[in-house]
Amino acid sequence: MGKIPRKSPTPPAFVSQQVTAARRFYQNLRPKPNRALTVVCGGWEQCAPDYTIDRKTFPFLSVEFVTAGRGELVLDGVRHLLEPGSVFTYGPGISQHIRPASGSPLSKYFVDFTGERGRALLRECNLVPGTCTQLATPAEARHAFETLIRLGAGHHRTTARMCELQLELLLLALVRSTQPGSPSERRSLATFERCRQHIDSHYLSLDTLEQAATACHVDSAYLCRLFQRFQSETPFRYLQRLQMQWAAERLQTSGRLVREVADELRIDAFQFSRTFKRIHGVSPTAFLSSRG
Repeated sequence: MGKIPRKSPTPPAFVSQQVTAARRFYQNLRPKPNRALTVVCGGWEQCAPDYTIDRKTFPFLSVEFVTAGRGELVLDGVRHLLEPGSVFTYGPGISQHIRPASGSPLSKYFVDFTGERGRALLRECNLVPGTCTQLATPAEARHAFETLIRLGAGHHRTTARMCELQLELLLLALVRSTQPGSPSERRSLATFERCRQHIDSHYLSLDTLEQAATACHVDSAYLCRLFQRFQSETPFRYLQRLQMQWAAERLQTSGRLVREVADELRIDAFQFSRTFKRIHGVSPTAFLSSRG
């Protein structure tokens, strides 16, 4: 089965431009009304400090998941606090007002979809439009959103169907993650999120697990347990993924040589190539060749 080439459409008007970084995909911006389930678009956004949403309604069903930052959300007149782990839903006829807290810009995933099957899924998962809840264990939800973004960016004729199936898995992951946690679980989650955010912000200057643990004022062994518990991977593997994602973008857009990007990360060129291949599945040279 071959791939069908297509161009990425211009971001629609309902997608906010008040962001400092984003990874988005667009599947079907004009879904047929008789379709049981259609994934319209989705992605991840790092919101700007002045990010504001003020809508009286929205054309699609939507689920958003906050991973960093804090803010205020008003859904259909009901006020909610947004913080890491918050999940909220809205859709046609549901007003939304979102405003970040001062000095705490939001990072969040989102997916927009439509269809009666979509509404039924939200009901089954106790996430009807207008709901705002808090995840006790957000790692699985984060992974489900990342998988959806990866699938949505595909250009294969099966991409739309895979996105529909992944949306169902994502909603089920949210249900499982909203089971109430103990006070100890919530404290551990808060510590994990604080450490993860530090690594997200400083991954280019961090070289070792010990550096990350020291900066976050936790023991290295405890940091490993936190990541295995909430992220299902080691903190060093998480750090490497961030660095190799940056490296891939750097190689693609800057015109720099592989050894130059390795030097920027303070990594031996041979070790850099091994790590890049382990994370992305191809060597840096093959990655560049595949992009012309």
